[in-house]
Parts: sequence; structure tokens; C-alpha cells
Amino acid sequence: MTIKTFRGLIADGGIDTISLHTNTGSIGYQVKKFQVLANDPAGTSSESTVKIYSIPQTTATGTIDFSDNTMLAAAYYDNSNNPAYNEPGVVIFDNMTFNQDIYITHLEQTGTQPVNYYIELEQVKLDLNENTVATLKDIRNIESQ
Repeated sequence: MTIKTFRGLIADGGIDTISLHTNTGSIGYQVKKFQVLANDPAGTSSESTVKIYSIPQTTATGTIDFSDNTMLAAAYYDNSNNPAYNEPGVVIFDNMTFNQDIYITHLEQTGTQPVNYYIELEQVKLDLNENTVATLKDIRNIESQ
């Protein structure tokens, strides 16, 4: 089992791309860990919604719709500069296997603060049938948008 990690700081309204595609599509991935943390946790209040998608996004939104089969993970992080009002973050992710690039979006509801993200992906070897299914699923999702 190989774990690949990715981390970054994403701006309010930002969209980051993590390049995972290969020429053969024989390597697949599953989200194993997804965490978010405020850029300035002790200084500025923020309310962030961070999501991971399997298809390119044009805008970042604060809504979470679990009926969207292109959304791989969602995190909500509420950080108050008064520790008495901090809420624990909520992170939910799907165990779907994918073999293409992923896209991270961030929307901060109370201001314009950036947020840090950390993602662990488990790398899995796909046989020809799994490769075909994952690739066709990605194509179908892109065409349906």
C-alpha cells in the first residue's frame, strides 16, 4: 500500500488541481485522510467549506450536496479567534476509486481568509476492468456537467 500526500494553502474562492492522471490509467486512488486548518488559527475568525471533486470546477461554493457523485470529499471548518466558540471540523469522504486529476475548492463564508488542506490518497493498482470503469465514470461525469 502506497500513500501519497498533498498539502497546500488555498485562497478564498480558489480552486486547486492535483495532477494524478497517467497515460494508461492503471493507477487508481482513494481518499484516506482529508484535513483542513485555518491559515491564522489564533488571529482571525473564519468559516471554510473545502471540497474535493473528480471533475474540473468553475466556481467554489459553500453548499454541500451529497447527491453530487463527482464530489469525493467535503470539509467544514469553523475557527473563531475566541477559542470558547470554536467548533470541531467536520470531514466526510467517499471511498470511491478514481484515476484522474482531482480539484479542491474553498469558500470562506465570513471573510476572505485562505485555508490549509492536507490530503492522503491510497494508491491502488487497477486491473483492465477497474481501469475501464474508473475512466468511463470520469468521462460520463464530465459530459453530464
